[in-house]
Amino acid sequence: MIDVTFAIYYALLGMGVGFIAGLVGVGGGGLTVPAFTLLFAAQGIGDQHVVHMALGSSMAAMVFTTFSSMRAHYAKGHVHTSLATNMAIGVMAGTFIATTIAAAVNGVALALFFSLFMLYVAYKMFQPKRPQANLTPHKPAGNVAVGTLIGTISALVSVSGAGMIVPYLIGQNLAVKNAVGTSAAIGFPLAITGTLGYLLNGWENTTPEQLTFGYIYLPAVVLFSLASYFSAPLGVACAARLPADKLKKTLGVLSLLLSIKMLMYVLQGG
Repeated sequence: MIDVTFAIYYALLGMGVGFIAGLVGVGGGGLTVPAFTLLFAAQGIGDQHVVHMALGSSMAAMVFTTFSSMRAHYAKGHVHTSLATNMAIGVMAGTFIATTIAAAVNGVALALFFSLFMLYVAYKMFQPKRPQANLTPHKPAGNVAVGTLIGTISALVSVSGAGMIVPYLIGQNLAVKNAVGTSAAIGFPLAITGTLGYLLNGWENTTPEQLTFGYIYLPAVVLFSLASYFSAPLGVACAARLPADKLKKTLGVLSLLLSIKMLMYVLQGG
C-alpha cells in the first residue's frame, strides 16, 4: 500500500499540473518527470531506475488526459484526419524505438537529455512567434518522417509532443485551432505506445508488491490522473482571466529549474 503522505503528494501534483495544462494549453511533462523522480526516490521506488520510472509513469498518466482532449477536439471538428493518421504512424514508431533506447541508457544520460530539452523549451518560450504560410507543405511520407522524429524525442522526455507538433502543423498551413486539435489526436496514440514501450522494456523490473509494472508506478499514475482530470477544467475556466503568455514563460523556467534539480540529484547518486 502507498503511504498516505505520498498519496497526497501525487494527488496535489496532479491537481497542479492539470490546472496548468488547462490554463496555458500545454502538457506538464516538464513538471511531472522531475517531480516524479524526486518523489519516487524519497519513497524508495525504482532505485537506480528512478528516472526511467518517472518517464514511464509520466507517459502512462498522459493516456487519460490525451484521450479526453482528443475526444473533445474530434467533437468540435478540429482534427485534420489524414494528417493525424500519417503523423501518428511515425509518432508510434518513433515512440516505441525511443522507449527501447531509454531502457538501455542509464539514468544520468536520460536526466541530462531531459534537462537539455527543457533548456530548449524555456528558450523557445521567450521567442516571438512568426507564423508563415508554407508554399510547399510536406507530403504524407514527409509527415510520417517528422512524426517519427517527434515521437522519438517525446518518448525520451515523456511529453505529449504538442510543443513540437502544433508549430509544425501551423507550418503545414493548418489554422491554429485545427493544429491544436490534430496535435491532440496524435498525442493519444503517442501516450499509448509510450506506455506500452516503458511497460514492456522495463518488465524485468516489475515488483508487484510495490505496484510497479515495468517502468510504471501504478499508484502515482492513478492518483495523478484522477486529480488532473478534475483540475484541468478549472484551468480552462481561468484561462481568459490570467495572462497565459507570461504563465507559459514562467512554466518553461520552472520546468527547467526542476529538471536541473533532478539532474543534480541523479549525478550525486541520490
